[in-house]
Amino acid sequence: MSGMQKKTDIILIGAGVMSATLGSLLKELVPEWEIKVFEKLANAGEESSNEWNNAGTGHAALCELNYTSEKADGSIDIRKAVNINEQFQLSRQFWSFLVSSKMIRNPQDFIKPIPHMSLVTGEKNVSFLKKRFKALSDVPLFQGMEFSDDPEKLKEWIPLIMEGRTLLNEPIAATKVDSGTDVNFGALTRMLFDHLQSKNVEVYYKHKIKDIKRTSDGSWEVKVHNLDNGKIGYHTAKFVFIGGGGGSLPLLQRTGIPESKHIGGFPVSGLLWYVTSLKLLRSIMQKYTVKPRLARLPCLFRIWIQDTLTTGKHCCLGRLPASRQSF
Repeated sequence: MSGMQKKTDIILIGAGVMSATLGSLLKELVPEWEIKVFEKLANAGEESSNEWNNAGTGHAALCELNYTSEKADGSIDIRKAVNINEQFQLSRQFWSFLVSSKMIRNPQDFIKPIPHMSLVTGEKNVSFLKKRFKALSDVPLFQGMEFSDDPEKLKEWIPLIMEGRTLLNEPIAATKVDSGTDVNFGALTRMLFDHLQSKNVEVYYKHKIKDIKRTSDGSWEVKVHNLDNGKIGYHTAKFVFIGGGGGSLPLLQRTGIPESKHIGGFPVSGLLWYVTSLKLLRSIMQKYTVKPRLARLPCLFRIWIQDTLTTGKHCCLGRLPASRQSF
């Protein structure tokens, strides 16, 4: 135990959307608790939550094909898709509460409707998508989903993708849901941290967590490095939340808790472009998921097109490296 400890009730590590959300919930449930936030970067929402570092998709299983697996008998298991959609509805309800309570204003600055689409090619994939569509159409959460394997209809939905495509020997199909959601998690994070600071939450930028350990009384001691002046400080709290993006796992392992063992992860990288042509944007303002043609690729890749809302750019497109293949 260090002699220069500063005590608080809650420590949130990382000034991203996870800490912003948890902090906002705690301030509603236990407003008397003291909360401190430590972030190694200079501002909130600058890493994983930033609008240029994630696709901004409101994940509701509307277009994400990996949430609906095909069983051995050929039927489609939609349980995960329904669960994911229900979770996203809870997020929307929480954001609605924040807006109606005037904790944040101007929801159009972080959330907007945008069509979500799934696009497949090949007879097997078209069959899968049609069965997926039929299974989800019976669920109220997926009302409004449309299916088409008519190239002329697809040209209306996705003119840029269909332009110049040869369709003589290859089936193609898509589903579309106009009620999809685009979320600017960076803007939402900054709004929530503005609200938290108005509620006397202490936010320390340019402060890096060096260590976390349990004290004899069951509290947590956090070793913090001030990146501006180089000083080391020690803070203790009853509870610590680790929302440090890519640095979360090493910090979790430093706690020594059993849940930190035998956990791993894999990096997913992407490429981002921005588009400034309004003519081009009018033909591509939707998000869609595509199944790869190569059997050796077990996962799906996505191509997203989104309005970045507050960045000054008209549009951002992100795609995984697998999408370099033709489809």
